[in-house]
Amino acid sequence: MTDLDSLLKKAEHLLERFEKLLPEACETDWSGIAYRWVPKKGLVKVQHPHAISLDHLKEIEDQISLADGNTRQFVKGRPANNVLLTGSRGTGKSSLVKALLNRYANDGLRLIEVDKKDLVELPDIVSEIEGRREKYILFCDDLSFDSGEAGYKELKVVLDGSIAASPENVLVYATSNRRHLMPEYMSENLETVYSGDEIRPGETTEEKISLSERFGLWISFHPFDQNEYLMIVEHWLDHFKVKRRKGATEAALQWAMNRGSRSGRIAWQFARDWAGKS
Repeated sequence: MTDLDSLLKKAEHLLERFEKLLPEACETDWSGIAYRWVPKKGLVKVQHPHAISLDHLKEIEDQISLADGNTRQFVKGRPANNVLLTGSRGTGKSSLVKALLNRYANDGLRLIEVDKKDLVELPDIVSEIEGRREKYILFCDDLSFDSGEAGYKELKVVLDGSIAASPENVLVYATSNRRHLMPEYMSENLETVYSGDEIRPGETTEEKISLSERFGLWISFHPFDQNEYLMIVEHWLDHFKVKRRKGATEAALQWAMNRGSRSGRIAWQFARDWAGKS
């Protein structure tokens, strides 16, 4: 046996030992309505999906109407758009997506949550569900990219297709605090070209805009004013069956002031605290 043959044999032996250490891919349990994509394991069923309903989401009726209409088209097999939900934190963006799953789960809607760092595996995810009769929303929560970050190109392909069209049973719903999904810098203004009265953004800006434009439907969420915030507080106090309300309004306002925000999330957290103390 030559030295080369001996080296190759040792390499094969090492590879065999290494393969035994790798986690085995799990067979997908298709009985669920919500899944997470876990690298090297595949689709893992969420045992207890969030049971929130659209009735719990207050003061965002216009946003609900837009998202619900698009999702209804999707589950009925009609043309529908990928959706980008942007705006202030705690205003119900991700809760709306979860509530839509609960409304349409019996109609075949399924949700797959994909972490940003795992977007590079989107082709594998799409391959896993392509051809199934269910309708799948790939859900990316709190999505944003830094320049050159992995997953950016894979997401663009799923949104807009490559030489092969995207499957008819897949849409992407993403939430973000940034409309253009990437940080914007003052220096990029230097790339702007002025031609008479026409303003042409630079290449860097165009590249950033190109990703968000691949979402056919943009839904914007805005901060709640004081009255809207208090209405949401009242809803959640009713939900928790709180009877003692004296002083609740003042306490809710103080709670929001301490947190520096009036949002649906803050209202829900206050109501839980008040209900627990009551």
